[in-house]
Amino acid sequence: MQRLCSLVLMLVLGFVAGSATAQDYPKKPIHLVVPYPPGGPTDLVGRTYAAKMQELWGQPVVVENRSGANGNIASQLVAKAAGDGHTLLLHASSFVINPHLYKAPGYEPFTQFTPVSLLFDYKLIVVVHPSFPANSLGELVAAAKAKPGSINFASAGGVGAPTHLSVEMFKQRAGIDLVHVPYQGGAPAVNDLLAGHVSLMFNNPTQSLGHIKAGKLRALATTGAQRMSQMPDLPTVAELGYPDFDVGTWFALWAPTGTPEAVVEKLNAAVKQISAMPDVVAKLNEVGLTVIGSSAAELAAFQKSESERWSKVIKDAGVEPN
Repeated sequence: MQRLCSLVLMLVLGFVAGSATAQDYPKKPIHLVVPYPPGGPTDLVGRTYAAKMQELWGQPVVVENRSGANGNIASQLVAKAAGDGHTLLLHASSFVINPHLYKAPGYEPFTQFTPVSLLFDYKLIVVVHPSFPANSLGELVAAAKAKPGSINFASAGGVGAPTHLSVEMFKQRAGIDLVHVPYQGGAPAVNDLLAGHVSLMFNNPTQSLGHIKAGKLRALATTGAQRMSQMPDLPTVAELGYPDFDVGTWFALWAPTGTPEAVVEKLNAAVKQISAMPDVVAKLNEVGLTVIGSSAAELAAFQKSESERWSKVIKDAGVEPN
């Protein structure tokens, strides 16, 4: 009986301590680590959410840009941080892809991190240089089949980045051979595409929409399940003969493992509140981003399925680990 009372007391004290932790949180500045340089979609979202969190809680939320190794440096930094909710990671889908690409990524996404929320995603746009002799996705596939290995495509973020693997998936579905030209960032990749040094790219809308409207790039399709609201006349890859083709890049928020559940719940509630704000939705939709704001459990299940999905694509494409 005494042991039972002690157990009940411990559970009650644990609950009270967890509640107190959530009430006190945050009690010092929060560091939001972003694994890419300023100016990209991840940085834009990071600064948008950081400003809103600061308004909600009255504590500074500092965005730290820690680029390098396709996001591994930032992930390693947060993996080693204290699990108190004051150091967070805002990363892209590369977070669960990189362990399949690097022999030693320096972190483990499922044991060293606690999911908080899936923040947003965007689908890619299949764009070609105006001089490229294809006005549709079907013509692109026909040209690739007529001359295998003669058409090159750019990717942003290097080997294994979502803009690379999305093309690898399409190559497998279409039965074509395209030559990969990797770039470390979106800006140099797009610059070479605009100059005609590469012919094709599955690119993010932030860096594509303006050039498409200016006639500097030609859009052939979008990679989502539905058409993009910004370009309602542009068909999806799925519509054009590749059922269930739905790829893009997603972004989420994680805390180091050991972060109290009550703190994770408070973070998740803040993310959902911010994700529903009309000014945030309008700002991100304008550049082709779709705001989500999921539960922590939904992110946990989603990142597991995405890890399995891209692991298969990497193996089937023969992409070698770094």
